[in-house]
Amino acid sequence: MVKRTSQQRYIDLIKQTFYFDTPDFTVSNDELNFYGVELMPLIEQYGTPLRLTYLPKISENIRRARSHFGEAMKKLNYDAEYVYCYCTKSSHFSFIMEEVLKTGAHLETSSTFDIAIIKKLHQKELLSKDKYIVCNGFKRETYTNEIKSLWQDGFQNCIAVLDNRKEITAYENLDIEKMQIGLRIATEEEPNFSFYTSRLGIRYNDVVDFYKKHVATNPKFKLSLLHFFVNSGIRDTVYFWSEFNKFVRAYCDLKKICPELHILDIGGGLPIKNSLGFEYDYEYMTEAIIANIQEVCEQEGVPVPTIFSEFGSFTVGESGAMIFSVMAQKQQNDRELWYMIDGSFITHLPDTWGMGYRFITMAINNWDKEYQQVHVGGITCDSMDYYDSESHVSKLMLPKFTRGTEQYVGFFHTGAYQESLGGYGGIQHCLIPNSQHVIINRDAQGNVTTKLFRKEQTAEQVLNILGY
Repeated sequence: MVKRTSQQRYIDLIKQTFYFDTPDFTVSNDELNFYGVELMPLIEQYGTPLRLTYLPKISENIRRARSHFGEAMKKLNYDAEYVYCYCTKSSHFSFIMEEVLKTGAHLETSSTFDIAIIKKLHQKELLSKDKYIVCNGFKRETYTNEIKSLWQDGFQNCIAVLDNRKEITAYENLDIEKMQIGLRIATEEEPNFSFYTSRLGIRYNDVVDFYKKHVATNPKFKLSLLHFFVNSGIRDTVYFWSEFNKFVRAYCDLKKICPELHILDIGGGLPIKNSLGFEYDYEYMTEAIIANIQEVCEQEGVPVPTIFSEFGSFTVGESGAMIFSVMAQKQQNDRELWYMIDGSFITHLPDTWGMGYRFITMAINNWDKEYQQVHVGGITCDSMDYYDSESHVSKLMLPKFTRGTEQYVGFFHTGAYQESLGGYGGIQHCLIPNSQHVIINRDAQGNVTTKLFRKEQTAEQVLNILGY
């Protein structure tokens, strides 16, 4: 009998490939822990498929961003404030919003129903009327009406960010003076896009003329904010800095004729870890952003603005995990070995299916076993319901499957967008149900607490949606 060498073990593969353990992940008794939380007991208690949300990570990341920007401003003697806004579209769940608001963060909205959430949070005394509510998006009449209702109800820091030149007419009949508005700049897209300019926002060349004709002449409006967004997020690339410099200079041009303008709003977001080998210098990027703004403002002779950031995935992404059971192993040909799981990527992790996004993927148990290259297959009949690579390498390794032994696989940092993109609470391909969802928290003494937020979707709930 050939003796198994230690180099063949799954734990050795991970430790030889990455710096491991990490603050997010540790291993004890050949089982994976997530932020110090043992996952196997949760699987034994709740079963799979299992979605997890670790709430403390949300407030931790908000504090991190504030610290990075605060330290950069202090170092550079930047004479203005930093305001953290959470993009509600990343995850609208009540427990997410409540955790965000505990930190004193402000909010950015995208659609009509966001405003209903704002009002509900205020009724529960979790959101005060002095909080900034930055209302983005191309707006239907229902959305603009809801924004007007916030103004009428005394939300003095609700800012309607105009996405097009006509939107301002929706607010002109309101009998309130000095309504705060913002303007979104239509940035140029990356070279690999099929179009050149974002469909969202007002063109650079139109901004000053629009302000002179429609805002400066109307005492109802106060232009407070200029909004910037790039799909790539905040990354140290020629494309990002080129667009960002154009934006800061546009702010300066507008500030010279609009004294009330004082907020520079940076969208796009900071990236999150999608690999154990992820590297990103948050301190450098935040300092570079502050230095860039400061330098351009000094050149143009205008005071530096208050900086807003709109971070969605950065806020909630790293709080989430999705765990599946391997139901069976299938050898389809000489080279392709499949692990069939008890869930669907289309339903449970639609970013992997629709955008080819890769999350941190690791075995939950059996870290002492040998590993092998596998393809992971979802339970639907769709040929695209699979996952076979990681962000750092075009293959996926997991412990060898042994009949009669349970094998669990986890996908981590999945806390942003998956439920909304997958149609949470609705119907999905092949009628695969939404998974159960467990919330993990820690009390003041550091003890872990868990709460079942939702059970797995039932046939009765699905049939009701379908009209049976």
